Amino acid sequence: MVKLTLDLIARGTSGYTKKKRDESMQQYLRRLTHLYLEDRSIDDVGEDISMCRNLTVLYLYDNQLNKIPSLHHNMNLTMLYLQNNDISRIENLSPLTRLQKLYLGGNCITVLEGLDKMDKLQELHVENQRLPPGEKLLFDPRSLKGIAMSLQVLNVSGNGLDSVRDMIGLRNISQFMANDNELSDMKDLAHNFGNWPYLWRLELMGNPVCHKAKYRDRIIVMAKTLEVLDGKEITETSRQFLRKWHANKETQKKKRDEIYQRSAYADLGDGLHRSAELPPVKDPARPVKSSQIPGYMMPGIEGRRSAKKHRSGLPRKQFDELLARTTTMDPASREKQQTPVKAKSGVLRSKHADEFATLPLSSGSVASAPLRRRPLMSMTFELSGNLDSTQHIHPGMIIH
Repeated sequence: MVKLTLDLIARGTSGYTKKKRDESMQQYLRRLTHLYLEDRSIDDVGEDISMCRNLTVLYLYDNQLNKIPSLHHNMNLTMLYLQNNDISRIENLSPLTRLQKLYLGGNCITVLEGLDKMDKLQELHVENQRLPPGEKLLFDPRSLKGIAMSLQVLNVSGNGLDSVRDMIGLRNISQFMANDNELSDMKDLAHNFGNWPYLWRLELMGNPVCHKAKYRDRIIVMAKTLEVLDGKEITETSRQFLRKWHANKETQKKKRDEIYQRSAYADLGDGLHRSAELPPVKDPARPVKSSQIPGYMMPGIEGRRSAKKHRSGLPRKQFDELLARTTTMDPASREKQQTPVKAKSGVLRSKHADEFATLPLSSGSVASAPLRRRPLMSMTFELSGNLDSTQHIHPGMIIH
């Protein structure tokens, strides 16, 4: 265990800031702007560092610190290097309102927090945290909001991230490093690229999204201001070529969609036209108006039902009697009956005549004889009353 002392501080300066002979230690420490205290196995910073009031850059990486030291007397700090320690929480940074660069990679931080007052922070490096198995780095919305307008460089590589949606509000981001994570959704990345208008450097190596078809081409098309992708520069020629290729692809897709929509509408119109040409379906449960019911219908059930409700027309019993009288009457009595038989709802006339015709004889020697033909009877109805002229007698009622 090593605690930071004045001797270590004096040895942690560069050759350009050596102590003068006539200078006191207090004056010397106040004059220091840079301290190089990396890899000294320091686990406790102590209070002596508070004497370095003009300190702007502090290197404390590769030590054994288990928390961020209290640096409230070093308010002029602009760069703080604390990577590869045992820090598990971001704290004690609120007084450092001028801090611009913060390096916390290789620690044990699980939540990005405590940065809501750091509105001057431009670079944040929290890569490769030693997280418990199966966990990922989480982001406090208040901290992201606090650094949203100032942050330009963000390194979150190796933290098990499967989405970057939480960082969409970092509108001034210009360099984003997220290697060795679990990013696999291209649309998720595209959503962020649309809100990062100043992004020129992107690092995504080691993510599942890198194995997708045309990964590099699609990223270049989506991130319009990108200049370096995965350490390789993007030339302007390749950028223009890929943009034209993408525009042509989108045009072809739009044409295919329009053709599909037109065909779908045409099929729909044909279906409606065909359905309009079909005859209307008769609903048997729908009652029929009395004006549509015939006076007498033979012989169906519907006719009998309607006849019970509507007594207009010729009743069945009277019709049967009349029919029987005309069929059983002998020819002589039919000749005498010249007057029509009146019915209740109409007048029935029956008239007949025996017609004789002489057939021409054949060329044989047999004598010809008159041949009596079967008498014909014609029946006509003189309609009156409620009997509709459009009604008819069933074909089975006609007697030959």
